[in-house]
Amino acid sequence: MITSEWPTPASPNDVPFIVQQVKFLRRLGVYVDVFHFRGSGNPVQYLRAWCGARARLSRRRYDLVHAQWGQSALLALPKKIPLVTTFRGSDLEGVVSETGRYTVSGRILKIISKLMARASDQVIVVSESLASRLPNLHCHVVPSGVDLTLFRPIPQEEARRRLGLPMEKLLVCFAASPNRAVKRYSLAREAVTLLAPRFDVDLIVTSGVPRSLMPYYFSACDALLLTSSHEGSPNVLKEALACDLPVVSVDVGDARQRLSSVDGCFVCADARPETLAKSLSQVLEARRRIQGVAAVRDLSEGELASRVLAVYRSAARLTHPGAVCRVEGTRPGKVG
Repeated sequence: MITSEWPTPASPNDVPFIVQQVKFLRRLGVYVDVFHFRGSGNPVQYLRAWCGARARLSRRRYDLVHAQWGQSALLALPKKIPLVTTFRGSDLEGVVSETGRYTVSGRILKIISKLMARASDQVIVVSESLASRLPNLHCHVVPSGVDLTLFRPIPQEEARRRLGLPMEKLLVCFAASPNRAVKRYSLAREAVTLLAPRFDVDLIVTSGVPRSLMPYYFSACDALLLTSSHEGSPNVLKEALACDLPVVSVDVGDARQRLSSVDGCFVCADARPETLAKSLSQVLEARRRIQGVAAVRDLSEGELASRVLAVYRSAARLTHPGAVCRVEGTRPGKVG
């Protein structure tokens, strides 16, 4: 598995959805060797990573390469074994600058990603909205999963006591880094500020919070606010649902698909702070939990890992007709 994002000592909470996918694939008996690099848009770093990936591929016999994000697939070329690529958002949507505008480098990334999709033997996207970016290709829609053993409802009073949060205030959760322009923290802050005349409310930012504490934050808060310019399949939305937390979101990724059937959640018609504040006010007035767990029950990590394994098998059959893909019991064993 080649990925341009992976946890590091400096950022131990990065990309938990990929870490979880690797974990559950290994539980299915797949041997997964992770090759992590940081390109940062620098051609020299990509060249070094390409050399490292080629060296890794030459030393061992692998049955396929799984690239996470379109740019990671560059390291698998020229390919001698099947290539599966997962597209997750910015690789097909673009990159947002600090000014809120889509960048030229993001446009180049989109072109590269579409070329990598055509070079891949199988394509996975995390939402139907991303599949629409690749209209002439067959895509497997496999959203990132939710660890339902970790993300579960906790009584609000217990959660607030654990985190030292005030019992009487209304709390809105912003589960992203304020420094990531694509998440539009300023929009979330402005929407919550508009509520001040009517509600005693604070915006809680959970950037850098250990993953083990996130269920407590979701359970402690009264709403999750998602204001991103774009998303693939936002995991924070699904994790909040698993904790029965009401969600107010702009219309990005698969937010409408996930929230349309959940009473007490809102997908806003536009991204104006007034529109977000209006939906938030309805949630805060009700101040009740939702029936969110049922909406994400089909997103268990084990089930989705099985679907990814099925894509691996399809890639193996396309490249080697008649091949049978197998796993070695429940132990980490190669797929062949």
